[in-house]
Amino acid sequence: MPKIALQPEVKVELVRRLQRYCKDELQLELGGFDAEFLLDFFSEQMGGYFYNQGLADALVSFESKLEEIADSIYQLEQDNPVK
Repeated sequence: MPKIALQPEVKVELVRRLQRYCKDELQLELGGFDAEFLLDFFSEQMGGYFYNQGLADALVSFESKLEEIADSIYQLEQDNPVK
């Protein structure tokens, strides 16, 4: 799997949220570089699990819509009684 690449503005926001979480929940002041390194670690070590779950969720949604389309097509069939 290719490395997950975040847009720079998204990464800045995630680092900010990580810093806030560490401060509010863990009473831990985390500098910008440390927070970015931690975010990179999470992304590299755990990002694949979240990515794969997203793909699985998308597949379930796609299959559901495909069933709806198939049902709609079957409803268009005309009765053709054999004589």
